[in-house]
Amino acid sequence: MLRIGLCLLVIPGLALMGVFFFEQMQISDCVADGGHWDYLQAVCDQQEHPFVPLMTRKPILVNGGMLLSCFGLLLTILGLYTRRM
Repeated sequence: MLRIGLCLLVIPGLALMGVFFFEQMQISDCVADGGHWDYLQAVCDQQEHPFVPLMTRKPILVNGGMLLSCFGLLLTILGLYTRRM
């Protein structure tokens, strides 16, 4: 139970960071080339677009990842406090 809990605690956070930083690299490349990033379409073009947070664009990914991490924390705590037989 401890291993599963630790995996559920760590992996969703790493996946969220991976999605975030992959998108940030695309945005940086777009802005460096003189374009503007369309957050809703995930494309680079010449029109200005408002900023839309990742939580608004992908709520299932963010909320699901946080719920899995919380569940992993609970499993980790249970795994640490139960006696091994």
